Amino acid sequence: MTSQTPVDKRETVDRAIADHTDQYFNKTKRVIGHFGDKTVTYAVFMRRPVIFCPRLMLEWLDGMAKMRGHSFQIEPCFEEGDWVGAGEPLVYITGSFHDLVDLETLYLQKLGSACVAAYNAYAMCSHMPETYFLAMDARHCAGSEMAELMAYAASVGSRAVVRELGALGFIGNANNATAHYFGNEYGLGTMPHALIGYAGSTVRAAEMFHESFPDDPLTVLVDYYGKEITDALATCRRFPDMAAEGRMSVRIDTHGGRFIEGLDPATSYAVLERHMPRGIRQYRSEQELKWLVGTGVSAAAIYLMREKLDEAGFNKVKIVASSGFSPEKCRTMGNMKAPIDVIGTGSFLPEIWPETYATADIISYDGEPAVKLGREFLLRKEKT
Repeated sequence: MTSQTPVDKRETVDRAIADHTDQYFNKTKRVIGHFGDKTVTYAVFMRRPVIFCPRLMLEWLDGMAKMRGHSFQIEPCFEEGDWVGAGEPLVYITGSFHDLVDLETLYLQKLGSACVAAYNAYAMCSHMPETYFLAMDARHCAGSEMAELMAYAASVGSRAVVRELGALGFIGNANNATAHYFGNEYGLGTMPHALIGYAGSTVRAAEMFHESFPDDPLTVLVDYYGKEITDALATCRRFPDMAAEGRMSVRIDTHGGRFIEGLDPATSYAVLERHMPRGIRQYRSEQELKWLVGTGVSAAAIYLMREKLDEAGFNKVKIVASSGFSPEKCRTMGNMKAPIDVIGTGSFLPEIWPETYATADIISYDGEPAVKLGREFLLRKEKT
């Protein structure tokens, strides 16, 4: 089998771009090829505030420029991780109209969703600055390319909030392929619900895991049988040394169809009354109340687990929480100072997909400013 020549490789890539870009860009490219090229400048922007996440887009554009034998002048308007307001130009891209026109669809795909996800990750960490986060988004992504965008975004949002607010931020993610964005070689994680069912008991699953990975810290998923408190204490008693050394955690992932063991509406209010009486008496929306005293992984559930662990002498055992920890849920939990050590979440993924759309408009042709009516705000501002 013969390897591709540079020309063959370029033709293969160009065909792939033509197949995946918008058809009117392909037709425009043909028109330009017939009537003559111009040097153009694109301004890329978004319609909502974001955290700037340009790296994957810029690396791709750089690769395209090298393959096509042209240099694109790429001018980011912000540093990676900066906050950007709605409508502000994110980056200017200057180069051959013929070589840039068919790339717009593809480079915009690599920017918008990442910027919104980073914004969400930043918000989550800022609401709970004393809690570590684990990115568990990959299973919710539409393929490996999106998974890379989301992991990159979470890492950028995390670094920004660590730098600016001193939050703990994201310490890793759930798979190996994108662990490098968090400075790790491998993804993080211990056991899914499936392992508990396989083992036949929560304690036995913990034993199996520890025997297989004796040097790893132990995080035990405790909601499979609906006995969160009972199984958490049982596993702590089974591994007292790890519990005493702070190398053990219990993870609560109770679904929204039931309360955790030991709670109902009345007892949930009572738990928060003991710990955050002023907080529970504030006005709350129906959704906020569910996060505080409702079914699933509520603030009351977290406080109750902390109580029971401490009463049994396991004050060094950490609590890991998962299940729908969106920016809004994190804000509510943060307001109540819920004692969560680590949150596993993929809920920094954008919920309203149209908000992720990045847009590119040409603002000059051969150095002459020109932009469609209504987009004058994209023109370069004169420096004073």
